[in-house]
This record gives sequence, structure tokens and C-alpha cells, in this order.
Amino acid sequence: MKKIKLDIVGLSYSQTQSGAYALVLGEVAGNRRLPVIIGGFEAQSIAVEIEKMTPSRPLTHDLFKSFADTFDIKLVEVLIYNLVDGIFFAKLICSNETKTVEIDARTSDAVALAVRFESPIYTYDFIMNTAGIVIEGNDFAFLENIENVGAYKQTETPTPPDQEPEPKPEPEPKETIKNKPSPYASLTMEQLEKTLEKAIENEQYETAAKIRDEIENRKS
Repeated sequence: MKKIKLDIVGLSYSQTQSGAYALVLGEVAGNRRLPVIIGGFEAQSIAVEIEKMTPSRPLTHDLFKSFADTFDIKLVEVLIYNLVDGIFFAKLICSNETKTVEIDARTSDAVALAVRFESPIYTYDFIMNTAGIVIEGNDFAFLENIENVGAYKQTETPTPPDQEPEPKPEPEPKETIKNKPSPYASLTMEQLEKTLEKAIENEQYETAAKIRDEIENRKS
């Protein structure tokens, strides 16, 4: 089957699923995007590596990378190889120069490791045809509307039969979100830098990402 190379296009907070994020993978040689709903921990782990933050203690994916490096194990590639009932299936193609093995993994964990090993991410054309979204224009508009087009899950957590699912809170209107001032707007650049260092030291990576966004906005 034909493999499609993917890049990470974006990572946005889900307005419809509390604590979840939308990981958006983009076709390298095309205009299709593959949205995957992932958990907050995995999203932070991916963001930490993309932003080149240095946590005070190794995250789980950092530990896996160190373990693999110690025993000369390379992550050759990540392959999202199947989609069943809206759930993605991924695997790690690993090699130690004498043999190559395939290890089953959640898509979010596989991507978090791919960014650390600087390994390519692939999927099959039939998955892009099934779950991919063809976009026109810029990626920002796509990320703004990703909740409206829907995203596929990487895992499924069933609701216990004797427990009623909790009602989902109504998402805040997009206009309100866009116009909401940053909580760090009143801080000086020096204060922002110190607050960023403290957030990273305390492993508050989501807060650190927001502070870094504020700093980048002021520099632009």
C-alpha cells in the first residue's frame, strides 16, 4: 500500500472535550489534514519537545528515548497503519542494526517519540481518504474550525454501564475566546521570562506554552 508522509501541522485545545487536544497531521506533498484527538499529557509532551523546553525531570517519552539510546535502539519511523471504528492504530518501527521490530503504540505516544527521535511519520493513503480533510487556504482557519468538522480518536474509553455519562459543557463562543485578554498581558517582558522559567521548573508545561505565546506575540 502507498505510504503518505506526514508532518505536525498544529496542536489545539479541544473546545468540546475537556482536557483533550486536537493533534493535526498534514500530508507533506498535499493539502489533506489528519486530525486526531489526544490526551492532555501526551499533547504537553509533544509541545515540550517541539518548543524545545527542558523539563526539570525527564518525562515518560524522554525516559523511553534515553533508554533506547543507551541500548543503541533507533526509531526508524512511525506508521499509522489502521483506522477502525474511528480509532487510529499506530506502530513504532525500531532497529538495533541487527534486527528490525514493530511495536504497537497509541498514536499520541508514537508521535511524541517521533519528534524526539526526529523520525518520519507515515500513514496509508486509504486512511487519508477516509479520515483526512482537504483544506483550502491557510492552516489557521482550519485549526479554528476543527471542532466543527470533527476529529478521530486515538483511543476509546467506554462509559461503565451503571454510570450515566456526564453532560458536556457548552463550548464558549469563538468570538468570546478570541477577545479574551491574556492573563499575562499586564506583566513586563522581564516578569514574563521569570514566570516562564518558574513554570518549566514546576513542570507546568501548559502554562509555560501560554506564557511563551505571549512573549512571541509581543516580539512579532
